[in-house]
Amino acid sequence: MEPVSHYFYSHRLKLQFWDYGGDGKPSLLLVHGGLDHARSWDWVARSLREHFHVYALDLRGHGNSAWAPGALYSVAEHVLDVSALADIIDDFPLYLTGHSLGGIIALVYAGIYPDRVKKVITIEGMGFPPGSKYDKPADERLRGWIEAVRKTEQRDPRTYPDLDSAVARMKEANPHLREDVARHLTLHGTNWQSDGSLIWKFDNYARLLAPFGNSLEDFKQIIGKITCPVLIFWGMESWAPDPEKDGRTETLKNYRMVRVPQAGHWLHHDQLEIFLAEAKAFLLSDSEREAASG
Repeated sequence: MEPVSHYFYSHRLKLQFWDYGGDGKPSLLLVHGGLDHARSWDWVARSLREHFHVYALDLRGHGNSAWAPGALYSVAEHVLDVSALADIIDDFPLYLTGHSLGGIIALVYAGIYPDRVKKVITIEGMGFPPGSKYDKPADERLRGWIEAVRKTEQRDPRTYPDLDSAVARMKEANPHLREDVARHLTLHGTNWQSDGSLIWKFDNYARLLAPFGNSLEDFKQIIGKITCPVLIFWGMESWAPDPEKDGRTETLKNYRMVRVPQAGHWLHHDQLEIFLAEAKAFLLSDSEREAASG
Protein backbone atom coordinates (compact mmCIF):
# COMPACT_ATOMS: atom_id res chain seq x y z
CA MET A 1 0.00 0.00 0.00
CA GLU A 2 1.48 3.33 -1.10
CA PRO A 3 1.43 6.32 1.28
CA VAL A 4 -0.65 9.37 0.34
CA SER A 5 1.27 12.49 -0.73
CA HIS A 6 0.43 15.85 0.84
CA TYR A 7 2.06 19.28 0.91
CA PHE A 8 2.19 21.97 3.58
CA TYR A 9 3.76 25.39 3.86
CA SER A 10 6.44 26.50 6.30
CA HIS A 11 8.61 29.61 6.14
CA ARG A 12 7.10 30.35 2.67
CA LEU A 13 8.28 26.96 1.38
CA LYS A 14 6.11 24.21 -0.09
CA LEU A 15 7.12 21.00 1.67
CA GLN A 16 6.00 17.41 1.14
CA PHE A 17 4.89 14.86 3.68
CA TRP A 18 3.60 11.32 3.29
CA ASP A 19 0.70 9.80 5.18
CA TYR A 20 0.96 6.02 5.66
CA GLY A 21 -2.44 5.83 7.33
CA GLY A 22 -3.67 4.52 10.64
CA ASP A 23 -6.58 6.82 11.51
CA GLY A 24 -7.50 6.81 15.18
CA LYS A 25 -4.09 5.55 16.28
CA PRO A 26 -1.39 7.65 18.02
CA SER A 27 0.60 9.83 15.63
CA LEU A 28 4.21 9.00 14.81
CA LEU A 29 6.35 11.38 12.72
CA LEU A 30 9.47 10.07 10.95
CA VAL A 31 12.30 12.50 10.09
CA HIS A 32 15.00 11.42 7.61
CA GLY A 33 18.66 12.39 7.59
CA GLY A 34 20.74 14.73 5.45
CA LEU A 35 20.73 14.15 1.66
CA ASP A 36 18.02 11.50 2.14
CA HIS A 37 14.23 11.52 1.61
CA ALA A 38 11.05 10.45 3.37
CA ARG A 39 10.49 7.29 1.32
CA SER A 40 13.59 5.78 2.90
CA TRP A 41 11.25 5.08 5.83
CA ASP A 42 8.87 2.86 3.80
CA TRP A 43 9.83 -0.44 5.47
CA VAL A 44 9.72 1.08 8.96
CA ALA A 45 6.46 2.93 8.31
CA ARG A 46 4.64 -0.06 6.87
CA SER A 47 5.47 -2.07 9.97
CA LEU A 48 4.72 0.62 12.54
CA ARG A 49 1.42 1.65 10.95
CA GLU A 50 -0.04 -1.43 12.60
CA HIS A 51 0.18 0.54 15.85
CA PHE A 52 0.47 4.19 14.80
CA HIS A 53 -0.79 6.76 12.34
CA VAL A 54 2.54 7.23 10.57
CA TYR A 55 3.73 10.36 8.80
CA ALA A 56 7.09 11.13 7.16
CA LEU A 57 8.24 14.45 5.73
CA ASP A 58 10.75 15.49 3.10
CA LEU A 59 12.93 18.10 4.81
CA ARG A 60 13.37 21.41 3.00
CA GLY A 61 15.83 20.95 0.15
CA HIS A 62 15.24 17.18 0.09
CA GLY A 63 12.96 14.74 -1.71
CA ASN A 64 9.97 16.50 -3.25
CA SER A 65 10.12 19.52 -0.92
CA ALA A 66 11.11 22.96 -2.15
CA TRP A 67 14.70 24.10 -2.15
CA ALA A 68 15.42 27.17 -0.04
CA PRO A 69 17.71 29.55 -1.97
CA GLY A 70 19.76 31.63 0.43
CA ALA A 71 18.85 29.48 3.46
CA LEU A 72 21.37 27.90 5.79
CA TYR A 73 19.58 24.54 6.03
CA SER A 74 20.21 24.86 9.75
CA VAL A 75 18.82 22.64 12.48
CA ALA A 76 16.72 25.61 13.62
CA GLU A 77 15.07 25.90 10.19
CA HIS A 78 14.34 22.18 10.05
CA VAL A 79 12.87 22.23 13.57
CA LEU A 80 10.68 25.16 12.46
CA ASP A 81 9.34 23.01 9.60
CA VAL A 82 8.71 20.05 11.89
CA SER A 83 6.81 22.32 14.29
CA ALA A 84 4.57 23.48 11.42
CA LEU A 85 3.78 19.91 10.38
CA ALA A 86 3.24 18.82 13.98
CA ASP A 87 0.64 21.57 14.33
CA ILE A 88 -1.09 20.31 11.18
CA ILE A 89 -1.14 16.73 12.52
CA ASP A 90 -2.40 18.21 15.82
CA ASP A 91 -2.26 15.06 17.91
CA PHE A 92 -0.18 15.88 20.95
CA PRO A 93 1.80 14.44 22.53
CA LEU A 94 3.14 12.71 19.43
CA TYR A 95 5.90 10.16 18.86
CA LEU A 96 9.06 11.15 16.98
CA THR A 97 11.70 9.05 15.23
CA GLY A 98 14.66 10.49 13.34
CA HIS A 99 17.80 9.30 11.61
CA SER A 100 21.11 11.22 11.69
CA LEU A 101 20.21 14.89 11.07
CA GLY A 102 16.59 13.86 11.58
CA GLY A 103 17.47 12.44 14.98
CA ILE A 104 19.03 15.75 16.00
CA ILE A 105 15.91 17.57 14.78
CA ALA A 106 13.63 15.23 16.73
CA LEU A 107 15.62 15.65 19.94
CA VAL A 108 15.76 19.45 19.62
CA TYR A 109 12.01 19.62 19.01
CA ALA A 110 11.42 17.43 22.08
CA GLY A 111 13.68 19.69 24.16
CA ILE A 112 11.94 22.87 23.05
CA TYR A 113 8.42 21.45 23.32
CA PRO A 114 8.70 18.72 25.98
CA ASP A 115 4.97 18.63 26.63
CA ARG A 116 4.26 17.85 22.96
CA VAL A 117 6.33 14.68 22.65
CA LYS A 118 5.47 11.26 24.09
CA LYS A 119 8.64 9.33 23.14
CA VAL A 120 11.66 9.86 20.87
CA ILE A 121 13.85 7.46 18.92
CA THR A 122 17.09 8.79 17.47
CA ILE A 123 19.15 6.67 15.08
CA GLU A 124 22.77 7.84 14.88
CA GLY A 125 21.63 11.39 15.62
CA MET A 126 23.14 12.88 18.79
CA GLY A 127 24.70 16.15 17.64
CA PHE A 128 28.27 16.75 16.59
CA PRO A 129 30.98 15.18 18.78
CA PRO A 130 33.60 17.13 20.73
CA GLY A 131 36.52 18.11 18.54
CA SER A 132 34.44 18.47 15.38
CA LYS A 133 34.85 21.46 13.07
CA TYR A 134 31.96 23.10 14.95
CA ASP A 135 34.23 23.43 17.98
CA LYS A 136 36.52 25.77 16.08
CA PRO A 137 36.54 29.52 16.86
CA ALA A 138 33.63 31.45 15.34
CA ASP A 139 35.78 33.30 12.78
CA GLU A 140 37.17 30.02 11.44
CA ARG A 141 33.71 28.45 11.23
CA LEU A 142 32.28 31.41 9.35
CA ARG A 143 35.23 31.65 6.97
CA GLY A 144 35.05 27.92 6.29
CA TRP A 145 31.33 28.14 5.51
CA ILE A 146 31.81 31.08 3.15
CA GLU A 147 34.55 29.24 1.29
CA ALA A 148 32.41 26.10 1.06
CA VAL A 149 29.48 28.08 -0.39
CA ARG A 150 31.72 29.76 -2.96
CA LYS A 151 33.17 26.40 -3.95
CA THR A 152 29.70 24.88 -4.30
CA GLU A 153 28.69 27.74 -6.60
CA GLN A 154 31.36 26.50 -9.02
CA ARG A 155 30.34 22.83 -8.75
CA ASP A 156 27.88 21.15 -11.10
CA PRO A 157 25.78 18.44 -9.41
CA ARG A 158 26.87 14.94 -10.37
CA THR A 159 24.70 13.13 -12.91
CA TYR A 160 24.34 9.43 -13.77
CA PRO A 161 23.77 8.04 -17.27
CA ASP A 162 21.18 5.49 -16.13
CA LEU A 163 19.39 4.13 -13.07
CA ASP A 164 21.85 1.28 -12.56
CA SER A 165 24.72 3.75 -12.28
CA ALA A 166 22.87 5.73 -9.61
CA VAL A 167 22.00 2.53 -7.74
CA ALA A 168 25.68 1.56 -7.79
CA ARG A 169 26.54 4.90 -6.20
CA MET A 170 23.89 4.32 -3.53
CA LYS A 171 25.41 0.93 -2.70
CA GLU A 172 28.89 2.43 -2.66
CA ALA A 173 27.73 4.88 0.02
CA ASN A 174 26.25 2.03 2.08
CA PRO A 175 27.67 -1.40 1.26
CA HIS A 176 25.17 -3.07 3.64
CA LEU A 177 22.20 -2.26 1.38
CA ARG A 178 20.41 -5.06 -0.44
CA GLU A 179 19.94 -4.55 -4.17
CA ASP A 180 16.16 -4.05 -3.90
CA VAL A 181 16.53 -1.54 -1.06
CA ALA A 182 19.19 0.44 -2.92
CA ARG A 183 17.00 0.52 -6.06
CA HIS A 184 13.96 1.71 -4.09
CA LEU A 185 15.93 4.47 -2.37
CA THR A 186 17.42 5.56 -5.71
CA LEU A 187 14.09 5.58 -7.57
CA HIS A 188 12.57 7.86 -4.94
CA GLY A 189 15.73 9.93 -4.54
CA THR A 190 16.44 10.94 -8.16
CA ASN A 191 14.97 12.98 -10.99
CA TRP A 192 15.45 12.46 -14.71
CA GLN A 193 16.93 15.31 -16.74
CA SER A 194 16.03 16.19 -20.33
CA ASP A 195 19.00 14.23 -21.71
CA GLY A 196 17.89 11.06 -19.91
CA SER A 197 20.49 11.22 -17.17
CA LEU A 198 19.59 11.14 -13.47
CA ILE A 199 20.37 13.61 -10.70
CA TRP A 200 19.79 13.39 -6.94
CA LYS A 201 16.75 15.32 -5.73
CA PHE A 202 18.43 17.06 -2.81
CA ASP A 203 19.74 20.60 -3.07
CA ASN A 204 23.53 20.60 -3.30
CA TYR A 205 23.61 23.46 -0.80
CA ALA A 206 22.00 21.19 1.80
CA ARG A 207 25.46 19.60 2.08
CA LEU A 208 26.74 22.74 3.80
CA LEU A 209 25.86 22.82 7.46
CA ALA A 210 25.36 26.24 9.02
CA PRO A 211 28.39 27.90 10.64
CA PHE A 212 26.33 28.69 13.74
CA GLY A 213 23.63 26.79 15.63
CA ASN A 214 25.52 23.50 15.98
CA SER A 215 27.10 24.15 19.38
CA LEU A 216 27.47 20.95 21.39
CA GLU A 217 26.86 22.84 24.64
CA ASP A 218 23.65 24.37 23.25
CA PHE A 219 22.52 20.94 22.05
CA LYS A 220 23.19 19.34 25.43
CA GLN A 221 21.32 22.16 27.20
CA ILE A 222 18.28 21.70 24.92
CA ILE A 223 18.11 17.91 25.21
CA GLY A 224 18.45 18.30 28.97
CA LYS A 225 14.92 19.75 28.84
CA ILE A 226 13.44 16.56 27.36
CA THR A 227 11.01 14.94 29.78
CA CYS A 228 9.94 11.90 27.74
CA PRO A 229 11.82 8.60 27.31
CA VAL A 230 14.49 8.51 24.57
CA LEU A 231 15.83 5.46 22.73
CA ILE A 232 19.21 5.85 21.01
CA PHE A 233 20.39 3.48 18.28
CA TRP A 234 24.04 3.23 17.27
CA GLY A 235 25.59 1.06 14.55
CA MET A 236 28.68 -0.77 15.74
CA GLU A 237 30.22 -0.44 12.25
CA SER A 238 29.29 3.24 11.88
CA TRP A 239 31.79 5.94 11.01
CA ALA A 240 30.20 8.10 13.71
CA PRO A 241 31.57 7.95 17.28
CA ASP A 242 29.67 6.48 20.22
CA PRO A 243 27.82 9.37 21.97
CA GLU A 244 27.98 7.77 25.41
CA LYS A 245 31.75 7.59 25.32
CA ASP A 246 32.24 11.30 24.56
CA GLY A 247 29.58 12.65 26.94
CA ARG A 248 26.88 13.75 24.50
CA THR A 249 24.23 11.78 26.39
CA GLU A 250 25.10 13.08 29.86
CA THR A 251 22.25 15.62 30.08
CA LEU A 252 19.51 13.20 28.97
CA LYS A 253 17.36 12.28 31.94
CA ASN A 254 15.69 9.11 30.69
CA TYR A 255 17.30 7.21 27.86
CA ARG A 256 18.47 3.78 26.79
CA MET A 257 21.06 3.02 24.14
CA VAL A 258 20.99 0.09 21.71
CA ARG A 259 24.23 -0.80 19.94
CA VAL A 260 23.49 -2.83 16.82
CA PRO A 261 26.11 -5.26 15.45
CA GLN A 262 26.82 -5.55 11.71
CA ALA A 263 25.20 -2.16 11.14
CA GLY A 264 26.55 1.14 9.91
CA HIS A 265 25.12 4.65 9.94
CA TRP A 266 21.90 3.53 8.20
CA LEU A 267 21.22 0.76 10.70
CA HIS A 268 17.44 0.79 10.13
CA HIS A 269 18.27 -0.51 6.65
CA ASP A 270 21.21 -2.67 7.67
CA GLN A 271 19.42 -4.48 10.51
CA LEU A 272 15.73 -3.73 9.98
CA GLU A 273 14.35 -6.60 12.08
CA ILE A 274 16.51 -5.72 15.09
CA PHE A 275 15.51 -2.07 14.77
CA LEU A 276 11.79 -2.83 14.51
CA ALA A 277 11.81 -5.23 17.45
CA GLU A 278 13.58 -2.73 19.72
CA ALA A 279 11.54 0.23 18.45
CA LYS A 280 8.20 -1.49 19.03
CA ALA A 281 9.20 -2.66 22.49
CA PHE A 282 10.11 0.94 23.35
CA LEU A 283 7.23 2.77 21.69
CA LEU A 284 4.52 0.47 22.97
CA SER A 285 4.14 -0.06 26.69
CA ASP A 286 1.79 -2.86 27.71
CA SER A 287 -1.19 -0.52 28.02
CA GLU A 288 -0.35 1.33 24.81
CA ARG A 289 0.09 -1.94 22.91
CA GLU A 290 -3.33 -3.07 24.08
CA ALA A 291 -4.97 0.24 23.12
CA ALA A 292 -3.21 0.41 19.73
CA SER A 293 -4.33 -3.09 18.79
CA GLY A 294 -7.90 -2.09 19.46
